[in-house]
Amino acid sequence: MIHPTRTNLLLLREKAHSIHNSIGILKARRQALMREFLATTAPFLRSREDIRKAYGKAIGELALSLGHEGKDGVESVACAARREIGVEITERSIWGLKYKDVITHDSPVRRPDERGYDYLSTSPHLEECLQLFEKIVEAMIEIAEFESKLKRLGEEILKTTRRIRVLEERILPDLGMRIRAIAQYIGERERESYYRLKQFKNMRQEEAIS
Repeated sequence: MIHPTRTNLLLLREKAHSIHNSIGILKARRQALMREFLATTAPFLRSREDIRKAYGKAIGELALSLGHEGKDGVESVACAARREIGVEITERSIWGLKYKDVITHDSPVRRPDERGYDYLSTSPHLEECLQLFEKIVEAMIEIAEFESKLKRLGEEILKTTRRIRVLEERILPDLGMRIRAIAQYIGERERESYYRLKQFKNMRQEEAIS
């Protein structure tokens, strides 16, 4: 137990003040992270919905292409259009929080004349199918970025909330109890000293009269 002195009382009060400031900083950080989380959630959800719709439409166009081009024709075009997409994983930071970002050097979406086959000999359904699947790849890369960012933001928000709770529900109440106990002890000591001093003055006055 800390010795109940004025010095220790001042130190505890300074510590409590510092913790109050820390809580304010943590709450401001959490609020900023939550704003970023909500701002990132909206495009993330839109991207997932866009992919779902595009995938359904692409499957429909693929079925029509198989009817027009035949399985061999579609597979031949798919082989000619195949390519590797360079993806770079970089580390970024927001409010001191690091997360992984996915960057593509080349867009997955290409013009028909960039796919390596004679697009004039294919059906519009196959061209639409290829265009939709390339857009799906592009959207999935964007989602990968959103998922990483959202995961890190969510983890940091929970961690910051736990820190705030510990400070507010455990550390501060304990400090407050110790501060009150020392202040009460010092107050009682001062009242005792004042009472003894008053008694001493009365005795001196009585001795002077006698």
